[in-house]
This record gives sequence, C-alpha cells and structure tokens, in this order.
Amino acid sequence: MDIICAPSGIVGIDHPGQGIQDLKKAGFENILLDLASFCSPWALETMESGTLSLPGFSEKYAAVAAHLSKYHGAGLCTPAARAPWLLPDTKRRDSCGLLFSLAEESLCLCGEAGCETLIVKPLFSGLPRGEVWEANREFYLALLPAARENQVTILLENLCRDHDGHLIRGICSDPGEAASWVDRLNVEAGEERFGFCMDVGTCSLCGQNMQDFAGALGSRIKAVILRDGDGQKEMSALPFTCVSRGKPQTDWLGLIRGLREIGFDGQLILDLADTASAFSPLLRPPLLKLARETAGFFRWQVEIEKLLRDSSSIVLFGAGNMCRNYMKCYGNQYPPLFTCDNDPGLWGTEFCGLTVKTPESLRDLPESCVIFICNIYYREIERQLKDMGIRNRIAFFNDEYMPSFYFDRLENRRKDVADRSPDKKRSD
Repeated sequence: MDIICAPSGIVGIDHPGQGIQDLKKAGFENILLDLASFCSPWALETMESGTLSLPGFSEKYAAVAAHLSKYHGAGLCTPAARAPWLLPDTKRRDSCGLLFSLAEESLCLCGEAGCETLIVKPLFSGLPRGEVWEANREFYLALLPAARENQVTILLENLCRDHDGHLIRGICSDPGEAASWVDRLNVEAGEERFGFCMDVGTCSLCGQNMQDFAGALGSRIKAVILRDGDGQKEMSALPFTCVSRGKPQTDWLGLIRGLREIGFDGQLILDLADTASAFSPLLRPPLLKLARETAGFFRWQVEIEKLLRDSSSIVLFGAGNMCRNYMKCYGNQYPPLFTCDNDPGLWGTEFCGLTVKTPESLRDLPESCVIFICNIYYREIERQLKDMGIRNRIAFFNDEYMPSFYFDRLENRRKDVADRSPDKKRSD
C-alpha cells in the first residue's frame, strides 16, 4: 500500500523547497501531484464564461515542471495526481469543455511525472438529473486515448452536492451507482482503465456507513483520500483531530473494517491541508512526522489480515483480553500454535483453547513463524524478545478496530458495579 501526502497547506507554489524537505524528513516517500494547486477551483469560478483556457494558465502549468523537478530531486515519487475541479456550490453552467481540456492536459502531465492514477471528479454543474450519466460517460470515454497513451488509470470520486448552503449526497456518493459507472466505463473501454477514489471526508459529510461503502465498491477502489472533518463543512484535517467529548467525528472503525474486508492495497492519500495551514511553519516538522505515523497506523490496521494470511504459522504473546479478541475474530481462520505470557502463574494452563507457554519457548520456533504481540506494552515486549535473541518476525496485534468485539468483560464489570451500588446493598 502506497502512502501519499497531498501537498496543499505544506508545499508553497512559489517557494516549494522548505515544504518538500519537511515532507522528506518526516519519512514520506510519495507526494500527490495536485494540479488544482496550480489551477484552483476559485480561479475556475471567476474566469470568463465560454473560455476553454484560463488566463495565464499555460504559465501556471509550466510551474508544474519546476515542482516535479524538486519533488524528484528530493527523492519523492508522484504515483498519483488530481485534476482541477469545481466547487460544490459553483455557479458555472459552461464548464464541461473546460474541465475536459484540463483533464486531458493533466493526463499528459501524468505521463511525464510517472503517475499511475489521475483522480478526475465527475461532471455535475448544470446537468439535468436525467442526463448526468450520459454526459459523464461521454466525458470519461473521450479521455481514453490520452489515458492509454500515458498509461494512466482514471479514478472517479464520490462528490457532495450543495443544497441551499448544505452539503448533501451528490454524484457517485451512492456506492451502487459508483460501482455501476466504473463497470460500464471499463466494459466500453474494453479494459480496466477506470477505477474509484473513495474520499473519506465526503463520506463523512454525507453521513454514510464507510464499511458498507467500501464493501459495495470492493476492488474498484484504487485510492482512498484520508482526511478528517466535523461532518458539517468541507475541511481536510489530520485524522483523529476532529473530536467531540473525546469521540472522533469520522467513522474510522467503519473505514478500517471496510478496507480490511476488501483487501485494499492501493493508494492511501493523506490530506491534512487545513491542519497544516493552521500550524506555524516552525511546527511543521513535528506535525508532518505525526502525520506520517498516522498514515502508517492506518496502513498497519488495514493490512493486519493480509499479514495473518501471509504467515505460514503464528504464535501469540499475551494471555489476556486482546488474545481473547484475537481468538474470537481470527482463531478459527488463522489458528495460533500457542500463546505465551510473562506471568509464571499462567504457564502450562489453557486460555481460549491455547496452551500458555513461557517466553523461552519462542526460541524453538521455525524462522518463518510470526510472533504477534497481543498486549498494549508492545515496545517493551518487543525489546524483551529482541534481547532474548529472537529472530522471528515480530508484529503488533491490535483490537481497537476488530470485525467484532468481546464484551463479556464489560458485562462482568457492570455486574460488579451493580453489586457494589448503594441500592443493591440496601436490598441485601
């Protein structure tokens, strides 16, 4: 899975050097070629009606080459790009020809930059409801020659629609419709030249179940735009930063479950433009390091099942609630050889059908066996195993985003609280 950072809010158009270096030092290896940075939705909104080119547009796009040179010179790859787009509340009704010209030019730039995918949002402005599909069909199929020539896959994206100042579900926000569009385009293309980009922020604004959304689109999803928001207005914040009373505003549980179910292994595009813009440039380096760790956390969570599938044999470390959750969700499909624990009182006993052994028993494992730490003291236990000379692969297992949870311990806790309550004591 490729982790890609969107440059907006981080890399300046006129002075990109510092932002690029900050991204590289934070550990990012890929950057999104966001062509909307050079040709913004607001510029498209104010350009003269009936014009198929933006005043000064050639000069703006000429700056792309300079940015690409700096990206690649810093060792950053550009596997994905995004074509210019219109605002959800656009007043333009003559944009189809312009957006086609921009998308076609974007495909050529993708060929020069080595981009594998280009996100091209569907047409929506000024289209009667009954003509939306046919207009988009003609639009996307007309881009086929340029896509083939430059070896680029075009990704459709789910949109919001502005209704009297409120953002509601727009084109391709229904996953069934989106899946149908991608399939029909690929059939007419005679090849898999079209895919889908799932914008998490749009799903959140539309109040959608992300697990169901991802499940309906399945392998058609080639990219995911990862951004947080308050669920009411457009924003691109670092994941886990939009909270209310300690709870996230975005359904990260549903997203991770959905991407796991479909075995997502595409492009994970992190967009934190608003968060990055709000931070002082002096704080950007630690912010971007956190951003890179956050993106890596999502990749790890989504790929947990893939690692389980690819492991020839598995041993767990820990005989507690996390081990219990593992056995409930994955015990039958990926049965461990045994579990071990640092508590001598558990050695030789059974836990959830597994024999609990000593950490020393790990020395006898075949090298291909993977040890999954099922305990929140991950780094401490990892250091313990490495100090023992264990050379097997060590992986962290986490039960925050499981397909289901083990709630018996919560029920027992409620019972204990009830037993200690004043009313209970009086009744006794």
